[in-house]
Amino acid sequence: MTTIPARLARTTLSSPNWSVAQQRSRALYRAWYRAAPEIVTLYAVNIPASAVRAKLRQEYERNLFVDDLQTVDILLTKGHQELQETLNCWKMESHVLRWFAQEELPARPDSFLEGFYLSRDDAKEVQPTA
Repeated sequence: MTTIPARLARTTLSSPNWSVAQQRSRALYRAWYRAAPEIVTLYAVNIPASAVRAKLRQEYERNLFVDDLQTVDILLTKGHQELQETLNCWKMESHVLRWFAQEELPARPDSFLEGFYLSRDDAKEVQPTA
């Protein structure tokens, strides 16, 4: 597959008001939503497109309460960059799977001793050699 660097390139824009920012945000969300099946096939990941869309929705909901217009513009620019990098195959499969790593990772221990106890390998006891 040939990479066309300017395929999804966007210039950096500043939203003059909230309605324009919301419109740009919805357009970016739709672009990501429509690209989910293509992302799954491009990177041959064993994740359904619905999971990619659910992760997209989760990321949008995480930034739901951003109330600074300049911050929203920056997030939109980063979102467009991420979409361009993803669809132009400038990422590896591990970069795409990193989006889902938080759900798969075990919880971090709260203290040093809990981490130490979890790291102990009690199943393999040391057997004396004869």
